[in-house]
Order: sequence, then C-alpha cells, then structure tokens
Amino acid sequence: MSSPSQVSLSYRDAGVDIDAGDALVEAIKPFAKRTMREGVLAGIGGFGALFEVSKKFKEPVLVAGTDGVGTKLKLAFHLNRHDTVGIDLVAMSVNDILVQGAEPLFFLDYFACGRLDVAAATDVIKGIAQGCEQAGCALIGGETAEMPSMYPDGEYDLAGFAVGAVEKSKIIDGSKITPGDVVLGLASSGAHSNGYSLVRKILEVAKPDLSADFHGRPLADVLLAPTRIYVKPLLSLMNTLDVHGLVHITGGGLVENIPRVLQPHLTAELQRDAWTMPPLFSWLQQYGGVADDEMHRVFNCGIGMTVIVSKQNADTAEAGLKRLGETVYRIGTIRERQGDEAQTIVI
Repeated sequence: MSSPSQVSLSYRDAGVDIDAGDALVEAIKPFAKRTMREGVLAGIGGFGALFEVSKKFKEPVLVAGTDGVGTKLKLAFHLNRHDTVGIDLVAMSVNDILVQGAEPLFFLDYFACGRLDVAAATDVIKGIAQGCEQAGCALIGGETAEMPSMYPDGEYDLAGFAVGAVEKSKIIDGSKITPGDVVLGLASSGAHSNGYSLVRKILEVAKPDLSADFHGRPLADVLLAPTRIYVKPLLSLMNTLDVHGLVHITGGGLVENIPRVLQPHLTAELQRDAWTMPPLFSWLQQYGGVADDEMHRVFNCGIGMTVIVSKQNADTAEAGLKRLGETVYRIGTIRERQGDEAQTIVI
C-alpha cells in the first residue's frame, strides 16, 4: 500500500466550483419569488420546503408526478439553447397530475451536471419558473448537483417533481366514461417532450439547416418549442362542468395513452381528418419515412391533451376552452369495444 499523499487537497481540486453554486442560488431567487402562492411557508434555501394545503379543500387528496425532458436535451445541447427545456420539465409533470383533476400546488427540480455553467443553468431555471407561473404552482425548492466526470462538459440532466391536490369526490379516473361520450383534442405546441430519439435520428438522416425558415420560424425554434401547459384552462373547465376523462398525450401517442383511462369494454374511435397534423409532423414523417401507425404511437401528431365529456356537454366544453385560448378539435367518440380490438383506433 502506498503512503498517504502529502499534498493538501480541497473540494475545488475534485472539480467542484463552489462559487458557481452560490452564484446560481442567488440568480434564481428572483425567478422563484415570482411563482409564490398561498400555502408556501418556506421555500428555496432551507433543507426542506414547507407548504400548507389550502383550507378551501375539504377532503384533499395529494397527487404527485415526476418526469424529465428526455433526449430533447441533446438537441438543446447541440444548439446551445437552454431557455425552453425548463418549461418542458414543468409541463410534463403538471399536465400529468392535472388529468386526475388536481390543481398543481408546488414544484421542485433536480439539475445534475459535471461542471456547473451558471449562465446555462440560470436559463434552465428561468424556464422552470416560467412554467410554474403558467401552471399557477410555486417553485419552492430543488437540487443542483455538480458531479465531475459524471457528465460531459456542456451537458446536464433534469428531473421535476410536482404535487397537487384534488377533492376526493372530484378525482377524475375515467370511471364516468360511457359510450357516446365525445373526445375533444387540444392542440399541442409541437412535439412537446416525446419522440426525440426518433426526431434526432431523422435529423441525422435528413441533415436539414436548422436555421432555415420553416413555415415562418427557424426549424430549430419549431423543434425546441416548449410543451404546452394546459392547467389553467382545464381547471376552469372542471369548475364549470363534469369532465369524464383527461389524457395527457405523451410517449405512446394517442393510441397508447387514451386507453389508460378507459374501462376494458370501451374503445375510443378517432377520425384522422378531424384535425390537421401540423407541418412539423408531416415533415418528420416524410423525411423519416415513418408509417402512420408509428406516427400515432410515437408522436402527439398535433394533439397534446384530450378531454372526454358527455355528448350533452361537448358544445359547452368546446366553446369554453376556445374562449380560454385553446385550439379545440372534436376528434372522436367513445363506443363499445368489439372483441379484442385496440382500445384506441384512428380511422
């Protein structure tokens, strides 16, 4: 065994920039402050954040969700653009808990890197704060982990955690969905945060100029467009009428996500001509030679959230969501399942 080293080592010698971490904390405090809401007792800076559930809930049930941004981050690294992935991070979790009827209350993030780039990390956190503002939830804490040799220079990973609350009697679980119900589709803002392994493969094959104009915007902007957050309009809708089911269209597309809220004897029959697939998806399909079935399984194809309501409430729901700024399509209906057919079909 060799003798102990006589040199004096410190954390900095291990590659950790302590000053950068302190600078990031100070940089993000103003953005987090803008997201504060009723219930926050202690936020960023302590060992744990404190949140008191509002007395407006009589029988509150907490709903929690966690997610990341996936390989969309690789595209952000390539373009050296970090201002939108934070919004993606929030959206993936808050949209998930929303579909059970929950109002998002607070959010925490985990940012891990090899060496902290304060400017890039600040852009990410600013996006997280912006996403929390859109969702009406508080950014009350998080963790920045600097781990030398774990990640290549210029790269990082993200995870997010959202907690919301819903009255026990108002949990949306799909049990009210019946034949004849109408499926409304809310337009997506792009590919959101799913299918980017295939997107990057198509880009590798097609080799497009990402700065070139694509229907009025640079292609890079279209590819990095942040995931739409549907919280405020859908909470408003849920306060005015009975929503039978909500589905966040993430990995698995329409055909694999809608069945998650359907009872075994039901099928959602969707009409492919009921909405126009945005140019991005047509471009990906053309240059990737992607089959229709694969498109519906991998991408949202222009529909980021579905709302299932009774036929009697469909017109009211559609009009209300449009007034709140959503682009709404009546994309299908619920019917009895025939034999062992798929629970979501696109015809």
